[in-house]
Amino acid sequence: MPKFTSNDAEINYQTFGDENNPAIVFSNSLGTKFTMWQPQIDTLQNDFYVICYDTRGHGQSSAPQGPYTIDQLGQDVINLLDHLNIKKASFCGISMGGLTGQWLAIHKPEYFNHVIVCNTAAKIGQEQAWNERAALVREQGLQPIAATAASRWFTERFIQSQAAIVQSLSNDLAAGSAEGYASCCEALAKADLREELKNISVPVLVIAGLQDPITTVTDGQFMVDRIPYSQLAEINASHISNIEQPEAFNDILKTFLNH
Repeated sequence: MPKFTSNDAEINYQTFGDENNPAIVFSNSLGTKFTMWQPQIDTLQNDFYVICYDTRGHGQSSAPQGPYTIDQLGQDVINLLDHLNIKKASFCGISMGGLTGQWLAIHKPEYFNHVIVCNTAAKIGQEQAWNERAALVREQGLQPIAATAASRWFTERFIQSQAAIVQSLSNDLAAGSAEGYASCCEALAKADLREELKNISVPVLVIAGLQDPITTVTDGQFMVDRIPYSQLAEINASHISNIEQPEAFNDILKTFLNH
């Protein structure tokens, strides 16, 4: 798979579909890799030039020594678009990727037609908790986090009915880079975009999971109340809504992108 150098990181990416179609970039959640977007790749690649990448510290991208910052995570996306000579794209990110999307909408609006941020918040969680998780992962590796990830990511019903999908994602998390994961936790610890949301000029869609315990519908409403050209879509899912409810997710996505 192709890679390119973005400052101090080697970023792994893959493209799907015709490069003459409108471009859309997908950004993964903490502890996953770009293959989490397979249901969206399958649906969109006929009409869009789909660009997926592994966030630094994840998947096949390198994990330079951290801590990372949200500015770095956002700049990696800009560097990828520049590498591919893409002047305008849409962006869809989930959880950590959704925070990256907000940063892009605030700081690099000229690159984007639409920004979709899913199962995310302008500030996710508390700084101390993220720093404690980073320390735990550096000390014990990713196995303990992976063992409990499913309950944070999915509803109990989905865990029971789609065990193979859940196990595969948990295995990906366990096999990841502890340093990369911890360094992204440190980026999330510091990232707080609440005061800057009002400066966003790009059309934004916020997708919130009705059963998401981590980034709630209230977090989604908070963003929509402050972002000028934004709308909220609710989906009956937990934290990784694009996998738990792929058809509903894809319908919402396509309606917004074609608007």
